[in-house]
Amino acid sequence: MKQFISVNDVTNINALVEKALAYKANPFADKHLGAGKRIGLLFLNPSLRTRLSTQVAASNLGMESIVFNVDKEGWALEFEEGAIMSGNTVEHIKDAAPILGKYFDVLAIRTFPSLKNKEDDYSELYINQFIKYAGVPVVSLESATLHPLQSLTDIITIQEDCRLLTANRRPKIVLTWAPHVKPLPQCVANSFAQWVNAWGEADFVITHPQDYELHEQFTKGATITHDQDEALKNADYVYVKNWSTFTDYGKIYENDPSWMLTNEKLSLTNNAKVLHCLPVRRNVELSDEILDGPNSLVTQEAGNRVWAAQAVLSTLLTSLEGGTK
Repeated sequence: MKQFISVNDVTNINALVEKALAYKANPFADKHLGAGKRIGLLFLNPSLRTRLSTQVAASNLGMESIVFNVDKEGWALEFEEGAIMSGNTVEHIKDAAPILGKYFDVLAIRTFPSLKNKEDDYSELYINQFIKYAGVPVVSLESATLHPLQSLTDIITIQEDCRLLTANRRPKIVLTWAPHVKPLPQCVANSFAQWVNAWGEADFVITHPQDYELHEQFTKGATITHDQDEALKNADYVYVKNWSTFTDYGKIYENDPSWMLTNEKLSLTNNAKVLHCLPVRRNVELSDEILDGPNSLVTQEAGNRVWAAQAVLSTLLTSLEGGTK
């Protein structure tokens, strides 16, 4: 693995999951792997779990991590090729990224969509320009369209829990839209769909109101329905997430509270476990009774962010010249 931007960079999902769970059992098994290596964590928007879990993962491997909040502490970056920089941008990515590549062995980037221009967001210009010019492996800490570390974490959490199931069958996983007070990106939903489809070891259903379709490049292979109750029937896992509209980009058409998952809705399932990436708007996206109840995997899921990041960084370190294991 030379970079980690999407599931397409992973040759064997189950092997990466096994590596993550091995680190969970023995966090310091490779504590010298990253000795003398440095990771730069660059944030163009805020983060809690992604930032801290990646720092912990790097530390477990013996790496030094340096965090830089580009949006607050750095110069305004220009990403467009051939730009005439007579406006607010101060430094071009063509100048900044190669220098960062000199400072760090791995760069981890968190960007965010504007939710104003679909073509710009879905071109993934920001992270692709870092990849093009940095000259070192790049890890996505979330981009305009995807959140691969979160999705790897989700698969890890499901795999970990599935080991407790006695039935020898494919689990049914449901991704359900939830209400929210403001338009949110499609990143987490896109990424989760992409990873579950690539994993190929579950029956996968996506449910959302009309007009909230995701891009087919991420959902192809899933069953899609606008009937949430029908989707929830016999589900083993329910992933709850809000996203804004894709076709008429970045809009909220409705905020129907009946789409919020409750224990009553959960009774339609196979006593399903519930996941959410956090942060969550309690009693808007997801009810207290679910989040604080026995079916919630949300805290376990968030804890597994460390092991997902550690598995990815370990794999990247072994691909670097001089990396040993």
